[in-house]
Amino acid sequence: MDAYDKGSDARHGPAGRDRPDPPAALPDRVDAPDGRPGPRTPPSGPGRPADGSDAARPPAVPGAEGDARISGAEPEALPSGTGPGAPADPGSLPGHGPGPDHVPSAGPRTEGPEPVTTDLSRPRTDVAGPDTGVPGPSTGVAGPGTGVAALSLGYRIGAAVALVAVAVGVCVHLGMTFLHVAPSNTVSKEHGETVENWIYPEFEQNWKLFAPNPLQQNIAVQVRAQVRTADGQVRTTGWYDLSAQDGRAIDGNLLPSHTQQNELRRAWDFFVSTHDNDNRPVGLRGALSETYVRRIAALRLDRADAAGPGGVVERVQLRSRTANVPPPEWSGERISTTPVHRTLPWWSLPEDEARGGIA
Repeated sequence: MDAYDKGSDARHGPAGRDRPDPPAALPDRVDAPDGRPGPRTPPSGPGRPADGSDAARPPAVPGAEGDARISGAEPEALPSGTGPGAPADPGSLPGHGPGPDHVPSAGPRTEGPEPVTTDLSRPRTDVAGPDTGVPGPSTGVAGPGTGVAALSLGYRIGAAVALVAVAVGVCVHLGMTFLHVAPSNTVSKEHGETVENWIYPEFEQNWKLFAPNPLQQNIAVQVRAQVRTADGQVRTTGWYDLSAQDGRAIDGNLLPSHTQQNELRRAWDFFVSTHDNDNRPVGLRGALSETYVRRIAALRLDRADAAGPGGVVERVQLRSRTANVPPPEWSGERISTTPVHRTLPWWSLPEDEARGGIA
């Protein structure tokens, strides 16, 4: 029937129409069929099924009853109208909506767990991550080092020693170069021989690029050898164009080496500047330049296998072929383009150089 009907055909108790009947007296016990005393049966009433089951009871929390017994605390009193015997809200019964005069209860709400949302469009703020602003758990362990810090102590010491050695070498080289190009001073006069031994022949400095009349010549250095073959005969090879070999190595090479570009050219310039027109050395540097050019020639012949199987290079001879660069067509300058040769005498090779020991 409808709980909001004003008139009802139900029987009313003796207490009156607006009062419910008093609960019936509890029997002491219900005896089992075999005569044994059974447990007391609670009466049925509002909020409890007639069969005495506990289906209407709220689910018990594990351990709550035991904790209450141990601590001796009394359970909290439930708000009025929320006990197991209170009548159910008609709006909460299936098939019955809230009535026209139903007003939501303003009583205290029992705090429960926050519902889990499945809406993926909203970012979660309770999960640590790079985009949530919530810091993640700290392990307290530092991450592995990088760079030099990741090396062991021995490798760190080795790296430090190598760095110091490179820095010292660079500083010494810069100092020697400065003393070489700087005007004559007390330090360069005192240590002039040491500076020259450091600079020549690899690090020689000159100003030909910035001269008023830059070098406008093509100079090719060529060499030939006198070879003793395996059967004891002596033969003379043809001329090897060493400058042309360097040119072929540089042509099309994005990163040509220093030796391909400068070794032979600087060695020949060094020889010419320390010898007169009769190819006689001038000063102590003349003998040094002669040895330098001879070693380069022996090394290049060994690479070209000029001696052949079982042969030995005994002597070498060098010459230069110098030709002026033709002027442009719009220039009125007239110069000779006929090549000029400068041939040096034969030089005997020491045993280590003759057998390619300098390689």
